[in-house]
Amino acid sequence: MMYTISMKRILLVEDDAIISSGLVYALEQEGYAVVCSKNVDEAKQAILTDNFDLAILDMQLPDGSGFDVRALLPTETAVIFLTVVDDEGNIVRAFEGGADDYITKPFRLRELLLRVKRTLNTKGGETAAPVLTLGNVAIDTALGKAYLDETLLELTALEYRLLLIFATNKGQILTRTQILENIWDSAGNFVEDNTLTVYIKRLRDKLGDAVNIKTVRGVGYRVD
Repeated sequence: MMYTISMKRILLVEDDAIISSGLVYALEQEGYAVVCSKNVDEAKQAILTDNFDLAILDMQLPDGSGFDVRALLPTETAVIFLTVVDDEGNIVRAFEGGADDYITKPFRLRELLLRVKRTLNTKGGETAAPVLTLGNVAIDTALGKAYLDETLLELTALEYRLLLIFATNKGQILTRTQILENIWDSAGNFVEDNTLTVYIKRLRDKLGDAVNIKTVRGVGYRVD
């Protein structure tokens, strides 16, 4: 692949050949220049000979850890840790060690790509719109798009706004009145109560088992 000077350069340190090859392909398709290393020693050589905007580091490597690689990088290089260990202590240590983000395996590729974009934008001084997750759905609020795993969900504007309301209120019971006060159709008209029921059903059909929109009888809805 031909790289241009304007491309963001990413160092990927991952010892799993299947994961690394898939990530390299996906990142290059997004327009990034990627250098892949499978251990700390290879990463050290890459860091000595190249400058990177972002490093994606596997936490557990054959000859050390992602923390060892982080220590070799300039402080201005953004870092995302990948790990199979999802405990509070490890997460806290990662952020204390200079991580910008932390993703557990197995991960959804589309979500990782969105997090890469957000991290690079934030590190570059731009205010990045958040990437929200709800069940197996990732919502790119900057683009106004939602992805189920790696597949773009075909949502109407009203369905997208409804999904966004649930994503920003996870675990909370939302009354029908609360939802209706924050949702409107493409013409700017408020949605009627009966219409809301129809759109909830349509959204459930499109999300399938990926997101569980629970009906709280006599009150409204909740998504955990």
